[in-house]
Amino acid sequence: MEIRASTNNVTELIITGLFQDPEVQRVCFVLFLPVYLATVVGNGLIVVMVSVSKSLRSPMYFFLGYLSLVEICYSSTVVPKFIMDLLAKVKTISLKGCLAQIFFFHFFVVTEILLLMVMAYDRYVAICKPLHYMNIMSRQLCHMLVAGSWLGGFIHSIIQVLNTINLPFCGPNVIDHYFCDLRPLFKLACKDTFVEGIIVLANSGLISIFSVTILVSSYAIILFNLRKRSAEGRRKALSTCASHITVVILFFGPAIFIYMRPSSTFTGDKLVAVVYTVITPMLNPIIYTLRNAEVKIAMRKLWARRENPGMGT
Repeated sequence: MEIRASTNNVTELIITGLFQDPEVQRVCFVLFLPVYLATVVGNGLIVVMVSVSKSLRSPMYFFLGYLSLVEICYSSTVVPKFIMDLLAKVKTISLKGCLAQIFFFHFFVVTEILLLMVMAYDRYVAICKPLHYMNIMSRQLCHMLVAGSWLGGFIHSIIQVLNTINLPFCGPNVIDHYFCDLRPLFKLACKDTFVEGIIVLANSGLISIFSVTILVSSYAIILFNLRKRSAEGRRKALSTCASHITVVILFFGPAIFIYMRPSSTFTGDKLVAVVYTVITPMLNPIIYTLRNAEVKIAMRKLWARRENPGMGT
């Protein structure tokens, strides 16, 4: 494949994509375009419901609204270009565009991780300290936790990009992936990236270890406390956590599979990446809607309001 860069500086990168066969790429286009549209519509619907429904005013739904907003942003950093590239013969992206995609991808991913931790803490307080729940989870604290999640995502992402932006790229310029990420980009640098790789690993590793520790600890404490409750009490408490636990597993499972193993060029790794960049953001609103009676009721009221504009919430 032709290299479109000078000998001293790469300005454009070529992306290998998910598959090389044009027919398979067209099939993927037909499959993934509706998935992305469903992601935007489904998560957007949750954002709207949380904003307008009086029955979804608790901290849990406040966080869920922001989680859905982040899902839209997170998916939109990768999926639209990925879908368009499925119909392109040569898939290219500028080096600056690649760095921008890396920045926003890591920004929204870490923001989502921190929001999932916040939601786990919210469930811990709701189940283990129900009498003090509204005092602890005040509106001020909820806003601070959401702002902290966005700030944490920004700090993580800016460190990753500053660590990468000064690397020399003089060729080759072919990224073996379907979007820009740090590991495939490091392979193109014209210098040893051991130190940069350690910084990335430390930055991402600390967040991963901290978040997994918080999530596991929160639900371990919740399960321990549920032993004292009646069977009906346990069922109700667990039902409020089931959706969140499912989302956490769907989010962390594929990501851990990719980032906690030695890098490879197998198409299987790219397919696993499709799960957490394309599929999981679409599933989240389905999971929260199917397992949550309040969300389903709010959705029916929103739909009834749409058909009858004069009807109140």
